[in-house]
Amino acid sequence: MAARILHRLRHALGGEGGREERARDGGEAEDCPESSELEDDTEGLSTRLSGTLSFASHEDEEEEEEEEEDGGAGEEPGELPEPTGEAAGAEDGEWDPAAKPPGGSLLTRQLQELWRKSRSSLAPQRLLFEVTSASVVSERSSKYVLYTIYLIRSGQFDKAPATIARRYSDFERLNRRLRSRFGCDMAGIAFPRKRLRRNFTAETIAKRSRAFEQFLSHLHSIAEIRRSPEFLEFFFLQDLRAAQRLTCTGMYREALATWANACRLQERLGVCGSGRFLLTLAGLAVCHQELDELGEAHSCCEQALQLLEAQDSHPLLGPFLQAHVHLAWKVGKDKRRSEARLQGLQEAGLPLQQQPSLKECLIKEPLE
Repeated sequence: MAARILHRLRHALGGEGGREERARDGGEAEDCPESSELEDDTEGLSTRLSGTLSFASHEDEEEEEEEEEDGGAGEEPGELPEPTGEAAGAEDGEWDPAAKPPGGSLLTRQLQELWRKSRSSLAPQRLLFEVTSASVVSERSSKYVLYTIYLIRSGQFDKAPATIARRYSDFERLNRRLRSRFGCDMAGIAFPRKRLRRNFTAETIAKRSRAFEQFLSHLHSIAEIRRSPEFLEFFFLQDLRAAQRLTCTGMYREALATWANACRLQERLGVCGSGRFLLTLAGLAVCHQELDELGEAHSCCEQALQLLEAQDSHPLLGPFLQAHVHLAWKVGKDKRRSEARLQGLQEAGLPLQQQPSLKECLIKEPLE
């Protein structure tokens, strides 16, 4: 622009006389204004194309150009504009991470925000029911199909999955009990009907396996049903009874496996704060102690006492405290808190000498 203005000024001052003088000399080439304009345009073009790529909108670019033109009008030639805001902080060696980057990299900020949300959000977990095997069992007076079902949390790998083994009559009993109590909720849930023949063919067993998976999934999707005693006892009541029977007969290794499976079933179903779960922990502690696995028995007692933290009148509190004190002394753990709580119960009038042991509680506990 400066060259163009200088050329026009020189052209106006020279006038006609200047042209005639240049024409008489004849040796000087005529100035070409197009050359200076071309050079200036080329220089301006390179200036406009310099810089870095940004994701600013077209309106933002126009506003920035207008601000540059307005801001450069009042400046003296040869003086650089003083940096302000973020640029000034950068020159001083300071940088504000919360400041908006020049050009407004919108896409980058959106990707960063989506990444933060994806890392902080947790995928919802569902409980899946999968029939992994079905075997035909023949007894003296009956013949039936036994379905083995795994309870699996979606998105997780279970090293020791929770399993149940049920026959058609067990499912039918559950369906009948739930329909008598939750008639409206059960109206839209299908159940495989009985058949007079061909009950043991591979086709019938496969169809019933898929039907039982859908049946349990539909039941678990209804909050009132999945929290009902009928639904919960279908899964772990048989294991509790079998574990109790094995513990009473001194078969602690077999009982331990059954107690552990009942514990996993209750964890999958989300009923770890119930009385049945405390009884399960008592069974695990007794079997571990009888098998001389004192560290595992101590951990079971600690877990039970955490659940009984706000309960001072639970019948299993005293037996768990006494067992915890004894096991803590055996494994060299801190037992002062349990001793203080036992002292508090004794001062409240609880006769600790008459408290049954955990094993006696297991034997006397009725499992209906």
